[in-house]
Amino acid sequence: MKGRMPHVQSYAPFATPSLGDDMAYFWIKTAHLVFVMAWMGGVFYLPRILVNIAEAGNEPAVRARLVLMGRRLYRFGHMMFGMAFAFGLVLWLGYKVIPGFPTMVGPGAGWLHAKLALVVLMLVHFTVAGRWLKGVDAGRTLPSSKALRWFNELPVLLLVAIVFLVLAKPF
Repeated sequence: MKGRMPHVQSYAPFATPSLGDDMAYFWIKTAHLVFVMAWMGGVFYLPRILVNIAEAGNEPAVRARLVLMGRRLYRFGHMMFGMAFAFGLVLWLGYKVIPGFPTMVGPGAGWLHAKLALVVLMLVHFTVAGRWLKGVDAGRTLPSSKALRWFNELPVLLLVAIVFLVLAKPF
């Protein structure tokens, strides 16, 4: 064809995925997983910082250091969640804009809806921890350290359920 660049491939909507398409999918999935793992670090550690704040008593220097660490971790966690969310959207809906991209939409994708519901619960948990941290800055008291320790265990249960859904795809 005249005027066409030879190194640019044209894809039909029904084209069979090539190795390049598969590699794009795996790079996007890799980025999604890396950002999820970074976010989960914040999800697991922020409640632990709250426990330490609750147990610090009236030591202003220790509390100030812990609050600063918590604020930085909360900000970092939000950025990591945003990136994980963006790459997750591409994984979920990328087939609409990237020719040959695998899809998770269709029959048998009920596991994905359940996973997304659990991720929303995890995000709510992270947001509640962040609000408690902001409350400490405003002079409000935290729940007891025992209650915060129980609160710290909830993401583990959610993560186990999420990983099971992703690996087993039971429905």
